[in-house]
Amino acid sequence: MTHNGDDATLVRGPEAPDLRTAPGGSDSPPPPPDLAADEPPHELPVDRNQAILEAAKQVGALLKRKGHLFALAGSVAAYAHGGEKNLQHDVDFAIRPQDADAVAATLREAGLNVYTPPEDWLIKATCFGQPVDVIFELAHRPVGADMLERAEELSVDSVRMPVLAPTDLLWSLLAAFSEHHCDFGAVLPIARALREKVDWERVRGTCGDEPMPAAFFFLLERLNVI
Repeated sequence: MTHNGDDATLVRGPEAPDLRTAPGGSDSPPPPPDLAADEPPHELPVDRNQAILEAAKQVGALLKRKGHLFALAGSVAAYAHGGEKNLQHDVDFAIRPQDADAVAATLREAGLNVYTPPEDWLIKATCFGQPVDVIFELAHRPVGADMLERAEELSVDSVRMPVLAPTDLLWSLLAAFSEHHCDFGAVLPIARALREKVDWERVRGTCGDEPMPAAFFFLLERLNVI
């Protein structure tokens, strides 16, 4: 999921020549077979949505066990709040910038393949064959402790973990809109599903006068979503 208004295709594999291994990667032991990046375990469901949920549960449980401050974000967070089970390509977690190295170490210790792409606002991992984005900037703003502390602990397919509050989640999606990244169709179902849980005036005020969020608000009003 693109969070900083850039719809350029993100490299998903560690084999790309311009990727840097996240700190500590060169001496890391090979991943254990149950979390190997290339092939998901045979018992995983064929359904992509459920496979993404399994990855979210695994990574969320790892971060919670180590006591990291984090929150589930993106389409899986919307699902946890009651949205559709139409998950978009990957799993997203939000963390503070200063926690990136410690989170990378936690994931690597569990056998996940962790690497740093050219984009400087996230680290990437692979779990059960599914891409995981660990993001420390949302819409060009560093993720702060206040946002993560507002997260709600919810059950994500039977595993409880902190999930971005609905207002913060919708802000993160709308504030990322730009001339190059304005997929209203992906965000509209989330806005419909969570509309009664969102402080829309706060979202509008935080987005300011940016044209793409303003256009999306116009659409929400014309469709009587808000």
